[in-house]
Amino acid sequence: MNAVHLIRDGRLAELRLDNPTKMNAFDTKMLADMAAHLDEIERDAGIGAVMLTAEGDRAFCTGADINAWGDLSPTDFARFWVRDGHRIFDRLARLSKPTIAVLNSHAFGGGLELAAACDIRVMAPHGALALPEAGVGIVPGWSGTQRLMRLLPEPMVKEMALFGNRVKADRALAVGFVSAVDEDPRAVALTLLERALTLSPRAVEISKSMIHAAQGEDRGAMVEALGSAAIAASEDRQEGVAAFQEKRKPAFSGR
Repeated sequence: MNAVHLIRDGRLAELRLDNPTKMNAFDTKMLADMAAHLDEIERDAGIGAVMLTAEGDRAFCTGADINAWGDLSPTDFARFWVRDGHRIFDRLARLSKPTIAVLNSHAFGGGLELAAACDIRVMAPHGALALPEAGVGIVPGWSGTQRLMRLLPEPMVKEMALFGNRVKADRALAVGFVSAVDEDPRAVALTLLERALTLSPRAVEISKSMIHAAQGEDRGAMVEALGSAAIAASEDRQEGVAAFQEKRKPAFSGR
Protein backbone atom coordinates (compact mmCIF):
# COMPACT_ATOMS: atom_id res chain seq x y z
CA MET A 1 0.00 0.00 0.00
CA ASN A 2 1.34 3.44 -0.91
CA ALA A 3 2.77 5.08 2.19
CA VAL A 4 5.73 6.72 3.84
CA HIS A 5 7.12 4.47 6.58
CA LEU A 6 9.03 5.52 9.68
CA ILE A 7 11.58 2.86 10.61
CA ARG A 8 13.77 3.17 13.70
CA ASP A 9 17.16 1.59 14.25
CA GLY A 10 18.53 2.86 17.53
CA ARG A 11 18.98 6.62 17.18
CA LEU A 12 18.63 6.50 13.40
CA ALA A 13 15.25 7.11 11.80
CA GLU A 14 14.55 6.06 8.22
CA LEU A 15 11.76 7.65 6.21
CA ARG A 16 10.99 5.28 3.36
CA LEU A 17 8.82 6.19 0.37
CA ASP A 18 6.75 3.16 -0.58
CA ASN A 19 4.81 3.61 -3.80
CA PRO A 20 7.08 1.77 -6.25
CA THR A 21 4.40 0.98 -8.83
CA LYS A 22 4.14 4.73 -9.43
CA MET A 23 7.85 5.35 -8.95
CA ASN A 24 7.19 6.68 -5.45
CA ALA A 25 5.12 9.62 -6.65
CA PHE A 26 3.34 11.42 -3.82
CA ASP A 27 -0.39 11.24 -3.23
CA THR A 28 -2.40 12.80 -0.40
CA LYS A 29 -1.86 9.84 1.94
CA MET A 30 1.90 9.95 1.48
CA LEU A 31 1.97 13.68 2.17
CA ALA A 32 -0.05 13.12 5.35
CA ASP A 33 2.25 10.27 6.42
CA MET A 34 5.31 12.42 5.84
CA ALA A 35 3.87 15.30 7.87
CA ALA A 36 3.00 13.04 10.82
CA HIS A 37 6.38 11.30 10.82
CA LEU A 38 8.31 14.58 10.67
CA ASP A 39 6.43 15.91 13.69
CA GLU A 40 7.17 12.69 15.57
CA ILE A 41 10.86 12.78 14.65
CA GLU A 42 11.26 16.39 15.76
CA ARG A 43 9.75 15.72 19.17
CA ASP A 44 11.60 12.44 19.84
CA ALA A 45 14.87 13.17 21.63
CA GLY A 46 15.91 9.56 21.04
CA ILE A 47 16.25 10.16 17.29
CA GLY A 48 19.57 11.70 16.32
CA ALA A 49 19.63 11.54 12.51
CA VAL A 50 17.33 10.83 9.57
CA MET A 51 17.80 8.94 6.30
CA LEU A 52 15.30 9.38 3.46
CA THR A 53 15.04 6.35 1.17
CA ALA A 54 12.70 4.84 -1.42
CA GLU A 55 11.42 1.40 -2.37
CA GLY A 56 12.15 -0.07 -5.79
CA ASP A 57 14.93 0.66 -8.25
CA ARG A 58 13.08 2.59 -10.98
CA ALA A 59 13.11 5.94 -9.19
CA PHE A 60 13.78 7.62 -5.88
CA CYS A 61 10.68 9.76 -6.46
CA THR A 62 9.07 11.20 -9.57
CA GLY A 63 7.20 13.93 -7.73
CA ALA A 64 3.44 14.17 -7.41
CA ASP A 65 0.97 11.60 -8.71
CA ILE A 66 -1.06 13.38 -11.39
CA ASN A 67 -4.11 11.37 -10.37
CA ALA A 68 -3.91 13.01 -6.94
CA TRP A 69 -4.12 16.58 -8.22
CA GLY A 70 -5.23 16.48 -11.84
CA ASP A 71 -8.94 16.94 -11.09
CA LEU A 72 -8.54 19.63 -8.42
CA SER A 73 -9.99 23.06 -9.05
CA PRO A 74 -7.43 25.83 -9.62
CA THR A 75 -8.19 27.21 -6.16
CA ASP A 76 -7.85 23.86 -4.38
CA PHE A 77 -4.73 23.02 -6.37
CA ALA A 78 -2.98 26.21 -5.24
CA ARG A 79 -4.46 26.49 -1.76
CA PHE A 80 -4.14 22.89 -0.64
CA TRP A 81 -1.99 20.67 -2.87
CA VAL A 82 0.82 23.16 -3.49
CA ARG A 83 0.77 24.81 -0.08
CA ASP A 84 0.49 21.54 1.85
CA GLY A 85 3.42 20.04 -0.05
CA HIS A 86 5.47 23.18 0.44
CA ARG A 87 4.71 23.23 4.17
CA ILE A 88 5.69 19.56 4.60
CA PHE A 89 8.90 19.88 2.59
CA ASP A 90 9.80 23.00 4.60
CA ARG A 91 9.23 20.93 7.75
CA LEU A 92 11.78 18.41 6.49
CA ALA A 93 14.27 21.13 5.61
CA ARG A 94 13.97 22.65 9.09
CA LEU A 95 14.27 19.49 11.15
CA SER A 96 16.75 20.01 13.97
CA LYS A 97 18.41 16.65 13.20
CA PRO A 98 20.79 15.98 10.29
CA THR A 99 19.17 14.44 7.21
CA ILE A 100 20.47 12.57 4.17
CA ALA A 101 18.51 11.69 1.02
CA VAL A 102 19.56 8.40 -0.60
CA LEU A 103 18.90 8.85 -4.32
CA ASN A 104 18.89 5.25 -5.48
CA SER A 105 17.68 6.35 -8.91
CA HIS A 106 15.91 9.29 -10.57
CA ALA A 107 14.63 12.32 -8.63
CA PHE A 108 12.17 14.25 -10.77
CA GLY A 109 9.91 17.19 -9.96
CA GLY A 110 8.70 16.91 -6.39
CA GLY A 111 11.22 14.12 -5.84
CA LEU A 112 14.05 16.53 -6.61
CA GLU A 113 12.43 19.15 -4.39
CA LEU A 114 12.16 16.57 -1.62
CA ALA A 115 15.84 15.67 -1.92
CA ALA A 116 16.75 19.36 -1.88
CA ALA A 117 15.04 19.69 1.51
CA CYS A 118 17.56 17.30 3.08
CA ASP A 119 20.93 18.46 4.41
CA ILE A 120 22.94 16.39 1.95
CA ARG A 121 22.32 13.86 -0.77
CA VAL A 122 24.12 10.75 -2.03
CA MET A 123 23.26 9.36 -5.44
CA ALA A 124 23.52 6.25 -7.59
CA PRO A 125 25.54 6.80 -10.80
CA HIS A 126 22.64 5.91 -13.11
CA GLY A 127 20.28 8.42 -11.48
CA ALA A 128 19.23 11.74 -12.97
CA LEU A 129 17.59 14.95 -11.78
CA ALA A 130 14.81 16.76 -13.62
CA LEU A 131 12.05 19.36 -13.35
CA PRO A 132 9.54 18.05 -15.92
CA GLU A 133 6.52 20.06 -14.76
CA ALA A 134 6.23 22.20 -17.90
CA GLY A 135 5.68 19.03 -19.89
CA VAL A 136 2.30 18.56 -18.18
CA GLY A 137 1.39 22.25 -18.14
CA ILE A 138 2.37 23.19 -14.59
CA VAL A 139 5.36 24.73 -12.81
CA PRO A 140 7.54 23.51 -9.92
CA GLY A 141 5.45 24.07 -6.81
CA TRP A 142 7.32 22.57 -3.86
CA SER A 143 10.40 24.89 -3.92
CA GLY A 144 11.87 23.91 -7.28
CA THR A 145 12.33 27.56 -8.24
CA GLN A 146 13.22 28.71 -4.73
CA ARG A 147 15.27 26.34 -2.55
CA LEU A 148 16.91 24.77 -5.59
CA MET A 149 18.21 28.19 -6.60
CA ARG A 150 20.31 28.21 -3.42
CA LEU A 151 21.72 24.77 -4.14
CA LEU A 152 22.25 24.67 -7.90
CA PRO A 153 23.60 27.13 -10.47
CA GLU A 154 20.86 29.20 -12.09
CA PRO A 155 21.59 27.91 -15.63
CA MET A 156 21.23 24.32 -14.42
CA VAL A 157 17.85 25.00 -12.83
CA LYS A 158 16.74 26.74 -16.04
CA GLU A 159 18.07 23.88 -18.13
CA MET A 160 15.76 21.52 -16.28
CA ALA A 161 12.70 23.78 -15.82
CA LEU A 162 12.75 25.66 -19.15
CA PHE A 163 14.35 23.19 -21.55
CA GLY A 164 13.32 19.85 -20.07
CA ASN A 165 16.86 18.49 -19.78
CA ARG A 166 17.97 15.94 -17.21
CA VAL A 167 21.06 16.40 -15.06
CA LYS A 168 23.12 13.26 -14.58
CA ALA A 169 24.77 12.21 -11.35
CA ASP A 170 28.29 13.24 -12.34
CA ARG A 171 27.16 16.83 -13.03
CA ALA A 172 25.20 16.95 -9.77
CA LEU A 173 28.37 15.89 -7.96
CA ALA A 174 30.51 18.43 -9.80
CA VAL A 175 28.35 21.34 -8.61
CA GLY A 176 28.09 19.99 -5.06
CA PHE A 177 24.38 19.16 -5.07
CA VAL A 178 25.22 15.59 -4.09
CA SER A 179 28.00 14.72 -1.66
CA ALA A 180 28.84 11.37 -3.24
CA VAL A 181 27.99 9.20 -6.23
CA ASP A 182 28.23 5.50 -5.47
CA GLU A 183 26.79 2.18 -6.60
CA ASP A 184 25.58 1.71 -3.03
CA PRO A 185 24.38 5.16 -1.93
CA ARG A 186 22.62 3.72 1.10
CA ALA A 187 25.90 2.36 2.50
CA VAL A 188 27.56 5.74 1.98
CA ALA A 189 24.69 7.46 3.76
CA LEU A 190 24.84 5.05 6.69
CA THR A 191 28.57 5.70 7.13
CA LEU A 192 27.95 9.45 7.23
CA LEU A 193 25.01 9.12 9.60
CA GLU A 194 26.88 6.83 11.98
CA ARG A 195 29.56 9.50 12.22
CA ALA A 196 26.95 12.20 12.85
CA LEU A 197 25.51 10.14 15.69
CA THR A 198 28.86 10.25 17.53
CA LEU A 199 28.75 14.07 17.68
CA SER A 200 27.07 16.31 20.23
CA PRO A 201 23.35 16.41 19.30
CA ARG A 202 22.99 19.93 20.66
CA ALA A 203 26.07 21.21 18.82
CA VAL A 204 24.82 19.64 15.59
CA GLU A 205 21.38 21.20 16.05
CA ILE A 206 22.78 24.68 16.71
CA SER A 207 25.27 24.41 13.84
CA LYS A 208 22.46 23.45 11.47
CA SER A 209 20.39 26.41 12.65
CA MET A 210 23.26 28.84 12.12
CA ILE A 211 24.01 27.49 8.64
CA HIS A 212 20.34 27.77 7.70
CA ALA A 213 20.19 31.33 9.00
CA ALA A 214 23.22 32.22 6.88
CA GLN A 215 21.68 30.79 3.69
CA GLY A 216 18.23 32.26 4.27
CA GLU A 217 16.36 29.07 5.16
CA ASP A 218 13.66 30.54 7.43
CA ARG A 219 16.21 33.07 8.69
CA GLY A 220 13.87 35.02 10.95
CA ALA A 221 12.68 31.96 12.84
CA MET A 222 16.23 30.62 13.13
CA VAL A 223 17.57 33.87 14.59
CA GLU A 224 14.74 34.02 17.12
CA ALA A 225 15.15 30.36 18.04
CA LEU A 226 18.87 30.81 18.67
CA GLY A 227 18.23 33.95 20.74
CA SER A 228 15.50 32.21 22.69
CA ALA A 229 17.77 29.25 23.42
CA ALA A 230 20.44 31.60 24.77
CA ILE A 231 18.04 33.54 27.00
CA ALA A 232 16.37 30.36 28.25
CA ALA A 233 19.65 29.38 29.92
CA SER A 234 20.04 32.72 31.71
CA GLU A 235 19.45 33.50 35.37
CA ASP A 236 17.25 36.42 34.31
CA ARG A 237 14.84 34.05 32.59
CA GLN A 238 14.64 31.89 35.72
CA GLU A 239 14.08 34.96 37.90
CA GLY A 240 11.43 36.37 35.57
CA VAL A 241 9.44 33.13 35.58
CA ALA A 242 9.77 32.77 39.36
CA ALA A 243 8.67 36.37 39.94
CA PHE A 244 5.63 35.91 37.72
CA GLN A 245 4.62 32.72 39.50
CA GLU A 246 5.19 34.30 42.93
CA LYS A 247 3.41 37.55 41.94
CA ARG A 248 6.33 39.81 42.85
CA LYS A 249 8.61 42.26 41.10
CA PRO A 250 11.61 40.49 39.45
CA ALA A 251 15.16 41.29 40.58
CA PHE A 252 17.18 40.78 37.38
CA SER A 253 20.95 40.24 37.65
CA GLY A 254 21.92 40.49 33.99
CA ARG A 255 23.29 36.95 34.06
